[in-house]
Amino acid sequence: MDILETDAYDKRQRRNMSCALLFSLLPFFLSSALYFYLWTPDLVPSVVSAGVKSAPTLLLAVVVLSWNGGQSALGVAGGLIFSAVGDCCLVWPELFIHGMGAFAVAHLLYSITFLSSRYATYSASSLNRFLYLILLIVGGAFYIYLFPFLQKAPNSDLLIPGVGIYFILITIMAALAIRTHHAATLLGSLSFMVSDASLALQVFKVLPPIEHGHIYVMVTYYLAQLLITVGDIKAVENKDDFSKWKRS
Repeated sequence: MDILETDAYDKRQRRNMSCALLFSLLPFFLSSALYFYLWTPDLVPSVVSAGVKSAPTLLLAVVVLSWNGGQSALGVAGGLIFSAVGDCCLVWPELFIHGMGAFAVAHLLYSITFLSSRYATYSASSLNRFLYLILLIVGGAFYIYLFPFLQKAPNSDLLIPGVGIYFILITIMAALAIRTHHAATLLGSLSFMVSDASLALQVFKVLPPIEHGHIYVMVTYYLAQLLITVGDIKAVENKDDFSKWKRS
């Protein structure tokens, strides 16, 4: 095949893969819709509600494993599984610290993945360094703002260092997402930060009760997980395309 035929073939392949990916994500969209349909402010914590809440994230883990293989179990798929554990824990307020720990492990696995060879390595530009600084300032300022409310919360002796460590891990994860130069990955990490910030403001009673506040948290959370999933699949796809180009 000449260059034009090869380019046309590659475009068809990418289009077909995009359609296949969208189809594989349908269970996630359906389960997310089911969660929002069933959720009510006075919903009683139960195993069923925990299962409905964690189902979209678990389905994303299945998608990543089906596209990227078993090695993803220690990467984004593993992060999604730990996130699902966190989803279940947060259904019961008394398990908040356990849920935070599960999400901390998820951020650690995401960070390790963003450092892996499947993501192209770029030298740190001035813009990247500026964005790292912004993340550090925003994360630090938000924790300082939250600190007085953490002191008033039950289990403050565990929450104060625990939330601090969690903030460090999610900030590192977002910084490494910048490094990947993948738009979906970066937007997913930022959406995760927005979701967690919104959750913290409500859980630690920084703000008065917000109407539909839980919906804001979950919409940005599911969006974050979706974008991180798509970014990981696309990263592997781009790496495979690059390998083919090198061999040609």
